[in-house]
Amino acid sequence: MENKTLASNRKAYHDYEILDKTEAGMVLSGYEVKSVRLSHISLSDSLVRFSAGEAFADNVYIAPYEQMSTHISDYDAKRKRKLLLHKSEILKLHAKTKEKGLTVVPLEVYIKKGRIKMLIGLAKGKRSYDKKEALKKKDAARDIAAELRRRR
Repeated sequence: MENKTLASNRKAYHDYEILDKTEAGMVLSGYEVKSVRLSHISLSDSLVRFSAGEAFADNVYIAPYEQMSTHISDYDAKRKRKLLLHKSEILKLHAKTKEKGLTVVPLEVYIKKGRIKMLIGLAKGKRSYDKKEALKKKDAARDIAAELRRRR
């Protein structure tokens, strides 16, 4: 069964060097599930934080569901959402984030076997010259591929 990608955090791949990836479930309310299934979710500027032995996705924007009844007027689209991970995974990731320059960022949200999952990555921040170098390599690879296609 193929995973259906609902949202991806392309900026994270630009700003960070991803060292390790982990799949986590998300605790969502019913109307949030419906909104996420319609791809009304944004992962830009989001982080994973740890407190009291639990992992939370901070600053993940889930738009209010359009058919949501009006009695839910205090809906917070960027509230903290609990991530479902094994205790050992949480402890491992939390220990790694205490190292200098490491953080955990959401990379992708997708549906797997009917469940909404989030791919999180242990990341190290890139410096500006690293970002420029990565862009140069990407441009060069694109130019080479275009030249090869042209010569055929």
